[in-house]
Amino acid sequence: MTGFRRGARLGIDVGKARVGVARCDPDGMLAVPVETVPRDDASVGRVVAIASEYDVIEMLVGFPLSLSGGSTASTDDAVSFARAVAAASGLPVRLVDERLSTVSAHAALRDAGRSQKSSRRIVDQVAAVVLLQQAIDVEKRSGNPAGTPLEDTQETH
Repeated sequence: MTGFRRGARLGIDVGKARVGVARCDPDGMLAVPVETVPRDDASVGRVVAIASEYDVIEMLVGFPLSLSGGSTASTDDAVSFARAVAAASGLPVRLVDERLSTVSAHAALRDAGRSQKSSRRIVDQVAAVVLLQQAIDVEKRSGNPAGTPLEDTQETH
C-alpha cells in the first residue's frame, strides 16, 4: 500500500433533504454506511460529531458536477456544506467527483431487490459509501489522495 495515508475517513453525500455519511477503517479496506442525517440546522454539527466519534483524519465530500463537468446548484450547495464542516471540525476536507455515485447507489439497491421507495432512507448512505470507496481505491492505486482539497476550490457563483 505505497502512498496510502493511514487513518479513518468519512464520505459525505450532500443532498437537499438528507446527508449520507459513510466511513472507512484506518487501513482503507472497506467503506461502510454510518447514518443518514436530516438536512437541517443541526446537520453540520451531527456530521462533525460522527467525524469525532470515528476519529477521522479527513472528510471526503461528494462534488456533484454536471455530466459535462460544469457546476450546478447542487455543486454550490455541496461546497457550502463542505466549508461549514471544515470550519466546524478543523479537519481537512476534499471534494471528490461523485457524478455517478447516486446512480450507482440506486442500481446497487435495485440489484439487491429494494424498491426506489424503500431505498429512499438509505440511498444517501449508499452513495456516500460508493464515493468513499472510489476515493480510497484511487489513493491506493495512485498513491495520491482523491479529489481536490477544499481550500483549492473557488466559489462557482
